[in-house]
Amino acid sequence: MATGSGSIIWKTQLAMLMAPLIYGGYNVVTKVALNDGVNQLVFCVFRDLIALSVLAPVAYFHEKHMRPPITKKLLLSFFLLGSLGIFANQLLFLIGLKYTNATYAAATQPAIPVFTFLFSAIMGVEKVNLLRYEGWAKVGGTIICVFGALLMVFYRGPVVIGNEEIVMKNASQTEPSGWLIDGLQHIGFDQFSLGVMCLIGNCMCMGAYLAIQAPLLRKYPTNISLTAYSYFFGAVLMVIVSMFMTNGITDWTLTGSEILAVIYSGVIASALGYALITWSSKILGPTMVSLYISLQPACATILSLIFLGSAVYLGSILGGTFIIAGLYIVTWGSYRERQTEANDGVIPYEFCVSEPLIQKQPTF
Repeated sequence: MATGSGSIIWKTQLAMLMAPLIYGGYNVVTKVALNDGVNQLVFCVFRDLIALSVLAPVAYFHEKHMRPPITKKLLLSFFLLGSLGIFANQLLFLIGLKYTNATYAAATQPAIPVFTFLFSAIMGVEKVNLLRYEGWAKVGGTIICVFGALLMVFYRGPVVIGNEEIVMKNASQTEPSGWLIDGLQHIGFDQFSLGVMCLIGNCMCMGAYLAIQAPLLRKYPTNISLTAYSYFFGAVLMVIVSMFMTNGITDWTLTGSEILAVIYSGVIASALGYALITWSSKILGPTMVSLYISLQPACATILSLIFLGSAVYLGSILGGTFIIAGLYIVTWGSYRERQTEANDGVIPYEFCVSEPLIQKQPTF
């Protein structure tokens, strides 16, 4: 089925408009759980197992007649997606969120399109022609976004909106990567800067996940199954690491608010959110999908101000401004390139494939 259909494009864009709301809510409910002292690894393990329990049966029943045969190369690709997009991505985000706040965590997310573009360009999924203004716009916009991300790491500034949030570290809780955090603190980084660095690492992992996923969807177009395989390997890694980095049964006991946060994270943010992203990547391409994440800071800021009273710092506003400015420069360059390709009779990537999120079963 051709993807030029206006109906499919409209539905995909509507689906991606839901993603910032989903992850804005995730920022808020997860911050509440972290404030209660939940162990980050334990939280991720429960989240991934819940997501996998939702995705696996849906993928099996709706795509069992459509899945291509599994090869060693595909399994390696699924493992790479799970280790980057699930394991490292989620853990770095939670560590960063613990040391900052929900608003600041969301403010870093517009860097994801930049890293997606960089990795896509390296892999040949995204084209960069430095002989045209569009190519220079992509490169220049990327540099501006990176500068904004660095500004957020090294400059916090005064509180502009909301109340100052005191981030307390629970001494009884085992911190994953604690040796790394302590080592960087000895160099001179405070907890807030380390948190932002983890959030930037989270953006890099998500960008790599989207860039690797795009060409893989051409070889393995059953998007729900691909997401389920990614979560399987991510959950396995999370369980293995948690066995060595937690303090017995006490870390695995959850309060009421933590249980609600885990359920929301597993069902809504993971199963639904990742399925929507994977499906939309097949139609819009990795870079365009990642651009919708730029709406997440506004959603998270509103929700966190309402429910948590989290502070917005000057550094996040300045850095976020640079990130969004660079983001739209990259968007302009991509749009002009697509126009040029259309005029030359070349079909852009985002109009190459399309399938419904839940596919109709063949009748026999």
